[in-house]
Amino acid sequence: MNPLLSVLLLAALALGLTLVWLELRHRLRPASPLELKAHDFSVQSSPQGVTVQGEITISNPHRRMEVMVPEIAVEPVLLGQGDLRDVIIKSRVVALHPDEETRPDNYWAAYIVKGRKSTRARIEIQLSAAPGLSLERLVDSLWLDLHWINYGPFGRLNRRDGWLVPLRQPETINAASAQWRKGDNCQVLPLRTHLLGVLDSPGEVLSRYASDLIQPGDVLTIGETPLAVMQGRYHHPATVEPSALARLLCRVFHPTSSLATACGLQSLIDVEGPARVLGAWLIGTALKALGSKGWFYRLAGDQARLIDDITGTTPPYDQTIVLGPEQPAAFCAEMARALGVAVAVVDVNDLGRVKVLAASRGCDEALLQRALRPNPAGNANERTPLVLVRP
Repeated sequence: MNPLLSVLLLAALALGLTLVWLELRHRLRPASPLELKAHDFSVQSSPQGVTVQGEITISNPHRRMEVMVPEIAVEPVLLGQGDLRDVIIKSRVVALHPDEETRPDNYWAAYIVKGRKSTRARIEIQLSAAPGLSLERLVDSLWLDLHWINYGPFGRLNRRDGWLVPLRQPETINAASAQWRKGDNCQVLPLRTHLLGVLDSPGEVLSRYASDLIQPGDVLTIGETPLAVMQGRYHHPATVEPSALARLLCRVFHPTSSLATACGLQSLIDVEGPARVLGAWLIGTALKALGSKGWFYRLAGDQARLIDDITGTTPPYDQTIVLGPEQPAAFCAEMARALGVAVAVVDVNDLGRVKVLAASRGCDEALLQRALRPNPAGNANERTPLVLVRP
């Protein structure tokens, strides 16, 4: 056999074994099966202040594994337009276990979530302000940062989840009050919403803020990050454990890239797997040396271009890593049927780059390129994730 061919075969075999080893190590890493979901949150105002109440459900989909939850605590964070130092916050987590009585002392006793079982807890938040201060004018959103421990065969894992509760919402606009902006053979209307989160239904948000304004021929767009946020596709970097591969490869990306940090790149590895990411990097680097760029992002999966690392999104999500939205094409098709106009999920920045991630059938993407190039939604805290485009 040709000596060069033998060397190449051995190198390919070594690379293949390395990729298999990385993939197996990734899939067998310590992980908890527990899933947490927030739901049924309500906001009630009174002369004494504001009461926020809702529930979380902790489910264990594993058939046999039993996982303990020895600790759980919620840290409320207020967001608003003024100085919030004089706002008083009281919070508690009330256990609603199906097989245990609720303790009156608010102590969270370590609880075992058995295989294919679940438990619940109630989150209660009380907000009050000093005399003379208006909570309605000071506070518009509440971020609930939940810290909880999972304990089981995998060891002891620190989990951290968070979700947003809007305390007030902007009034919807009608056709008479809409302030359209002129564009290139089109008009655009950025639509202001409340801060969005997992408690919001994307379909209900589009209907609430746009249904009274749309006309046949319009295109309604939503930013890819707000959609992903409503789908719950974000996580705190504290929950990410960067592998040696992530710590090594992140250094080769441009400093402004969301993959230039170990946690950002590990988030991509968690979605696509280490074998695909390393293989994409090796092939991409080789082709880049030959003058063909961009192959890493083509080979590493859609999320390679869509992940936003911390600081890349609107507060409070600037503290989290946000993935790209899930099944955007199906979302666009469903919303187009419900609203009667074309719907698109877009990624736009201040550099004039417009990427249409997905669009319903018949959508005029050339129109979107012209209309969205000036980035009417903005890159700051405008809270205008929806943009209505009219030819």
